[in-house]
This record gives sequence, structure tokens and C-alpha cells, in this order.
Amino acid sequence: MNDIAQTLSVREKVGYSLGDLAANLIFQTLVTFIAFFYTDVYRIPVDVAGTVIFTGGLLGAFVFTPMMGLIADRTRTRWGKFRPWILWTAIPFGVLSLLAFSTPDLGERGKVIYAMATYTLLVLVYAANNLPYSALSGVLTGDMAQRNSLSSYRFVAVMIAQFIIQALLLPLVLILGDGDKVRGFENTMLVFAVMGTIFFLITFLTTKERIVPAPEQKSTIRQDLTDLAKNTPWQVMLVLTVLVFVTLALKGGMYVYYFKYYLDEAALANFLENVGFNHLIAGLNSVLTGVGLTEFQWPKDAPTSAFSLFNGSGIIFMIVGIGFSKGLADRFGKRDVFGGALFVSTLCLLAFWLFPPQAVGLAVAAQVLHGFFYGITIPLLWAMVADVADYSEWKNHRRATAIVFSAILIGLKIGLSTGSALVAKILAAHGYDPDLAVQSAGAVRGIQMAVSVYASIPFLLCVALLFFYKIDKMTETRIEQELAARRAAGIATP
Repeated sequence: MNDIAQTLSVREKVGYSLGDLAANLIFQTLVTFIAFFYTDVYRIPVDVAGTVIFTGGLLGAFVFTPMMGLIADRTRTRWGKFRPWILWTAIPFGVLSLLAFSTPDLGERGKVIYAMATYTLLVLVYAANNLPYSALSGVLTGDMAQRNSLSSYRFVAVMIAQFIIQALLLPLVLILGDGDKVRGFENTMLVFAVMGTIFFLITFLTTKERIVPAPEQKSTIRQDLTDLAKNTPWQVMLVLTVLVFVTLALKGGMYVYYFKYYLDEAALANFLENVGFNHLIAGLNSVLTGVGLTEFQWPKDAPTSAFSLFNGSGIIFMIVGIGFSKGLADRFGKRDVFGGALFVSTLCLLAFWLFPPQAVGLAVAAQVLHGFFYGITIPLLWAMVADVADYSEWKNHRRATAIVFSAILIGLKIGLSTGSALVAKILAAHGYDPDLAVQSAGAVRGIQMAVSVYASIPFLLCVALLFFYKIDKMTETRIEQELAARRAAGIATP
């Protein structure tokens, strides 16, 4: 191994984090709004929209991501293995994110073909960008405490992106489209595409790959895959990531329907008035109209307003939870902290089954608690995958970072596509009709089940899976110390 410097500067941590901010402006939009965009904006049939999302996601999971893992590990440039991919994909990522949320009038069949093509291409470019980006965190430093710190920086950036999408996207769509959602989505995604391209370039310019395999290390694709097949922690992380993102995509995509059709609109309006939200937005509108801009339409639309406040509150407390993550992980180990915090956050999700349509305050309180405990887990998931890459090197004397990180990206895409498709499939199964202002009792009950019971099941399975994950606090320390000694001595692959 070459440069084994351990400490990362604040500049490098922030620069690296901007890459996730860029990616998540698009990723969070896909998780939260792609089903809604297809069904209620582009007007694709509900069951067909689910098929588009699921098919594109499966291609990303089973074709694009493992392919990129093998390619990235074998990339050789003067910039390293992973950084150049961030540079090469910056502009295509922005262009495809804009196309995926455009609405050309192509007829019913043409719309489906266009949606499938743009969604699939976006998933392809996402894999070519985000897998090398994620793998980069495993080669910036070999110090596990520094990785915990890097993950905390990174996921504060992720939460900023999530706050923008879940709390501000619909108001931005209304503002930038002057009330027209079709034009608003296109203009909003144009802003995100430009911002994202700039942030990717900053990530490329501010980072450095330090954990570099020795020149004499040689491994075949067969060896890499054989190593994975024997790597139990990798297998656990693959399944665990699938389950995590099923829940995130399912509840994230269903919340917009939950606020529009389940919660009582009068109760939502009263809640907003009682907490002073309407007064705050009225003040902002006064400022916006005073400088010639379109006002926020939140005070006139209680479900949109409450949805934004609900998501914003949860995200703020996720950021607070992230702040506790590093200290807890350094003391107790990533695995145990992840499992305990995920279990408590799941109980908060289950509570949604008990809330009647008028219990807006209780729903927001449960979201705040869920956000805090889930926030603790957010940096740990990706840091644990970096540990799995070290575990593979420790066991096999060969480092293949990107193929190990493909676990989380494969799992992410399977979970994202499955969870997003479940949104559309559950709605269709329960008789949802986007043309009805008031949904049937069966559709409303399906929406309530989706954000509570259905969303909780994958999280509970994750907690059980962690009993098979071998890298506890003691093993973390042993791996770090022994790998550091090998690198210092320049020990190469046998």
C-alpha cells in the first residue's frame, strides 16, 4: 500500500460530502416523488408506473452495479481508481436527472417508453457515479475513527439534501412552475442538475485516494467473486441494505398520499395554525412578493404544508442523531449501536398504525423520535461497508474495495426499486384512483398500513440479521491494527 496517512482535513471531508449532497438531490427525489410524478403529474397508469420503477431498479441492481464494481476496481488513472468516475459522470448525471422528470407529450404508449428509457439510463449513470463515490470513502483513510467522522460529515450533507427534497420540493415546484406542477418539476430539476454537477467537480478536486493496492497485487474477477462468496459480513450487509431501502422507499413514497388522503384536512389546518406555521409562511410570502417573486402556496394547501413540516422536523432530528453517531460507535462499536437505534426507530413507525386521522400532532412527534434514532444509524451503514472491505483484505490479503461496496449499491437499488414499486402496487391493490378527490376506505387503509406495519417489517428483519454480522467492536480494532501493520511493512499479496 502507498500513502497510509490517516487524518482527513475538514476541507476534504466537506468536499467529499458535497458529492453525496449532489447525488441525493436526485436520489431523494426518486425515493419520495417518482411514483407520485408518474401517476399524478405525467399521468402514467398506476400499475404500469410500478412496473417501470421496478424493472429499471432491477437492471441497476443486478447488471449496472456489479458491472461497475468490477470495472472501478480495475480502473487505472493518474487520479486513482474511483475519483475519475465522479468527474466523468458529473454532466451526464445532471442531464439525465432533468430528462427523467420532463413530460413530453408522446401518447400513452410513448410516455411509458420514455419513462422506462430515462429512468433506466438515470439508474445506469447513478451506478457509474455513486459506486465509485461510495468506494472512495474506503480508500481515503484506513483509520476507522476517521471513517466514522467522514460518514458523519457525509450524512449531514445527505440530510440537507433530504430536507430540501422532502420539506421544500413541492413548494419549489409550485414556485418555479407558477402553480403548474409539470413546468415546476422541470425547472426544479434543472436547478438541481446544475448544482449537482458543480458539487461533483468539487468532490473530485478536493479528495485523494490513500489506500492503494500494491502494484504487484493481481486478482481475477473469479477471485474477487470467490472472496465475496466467503465473506459473511458482506452477505449480511447486502441483505440488510435491501431491507433498509425497501422501508425508506416505501414510507418515503407513501407519505405524500398519507397526508393527502388519510390525515384529516381540517385537523392539519388547525395544527398548522396552532404551531404558528401559517404565521411564519405569511411573513416569508410578504418578503417574496415584496421582491417580485411568487409566494409560497403552503398556507392555502394544508396537506402540502403539513407534509413539508412533518418531513422537515424528522430530518432536523436525524441530523441531531447523526451528531451522536460517531461517539456511540467509537465507544460501543458500529454493529451494536446500529441495531439498538434501528429497533427503537422501528417502534416509532409502528405507532402510526394507532393514530386516527385527527392525530396530526402525534404523527409529527413520532416522526421526530423516529428521525432521531434512525439518524444515529445513517452514517454507520456506510462505515460498516468500509469495514467489510477491510475485513475482506484482512482475510484474503487482496483489496477489492469497489466490488465490496457494490453490496450497498446493489442493495440500495433493489430496495429502492422494490419499495418504490410497492408504493404503486399497494395503491393499485387497494383501489387507489388518482382522479378521485376522496379515496375509498380500502385505499385509505392501505396507505395507513404502508407507512406503519408494512414499513416496519423490513427494519425488524434488519435487527435480526445483525446477529450474523461478525465485526463487533473488538474485531474492528483488531482489523484496523493488523492492516495498519501490514501497510507500514509493505506486505503484498501472497
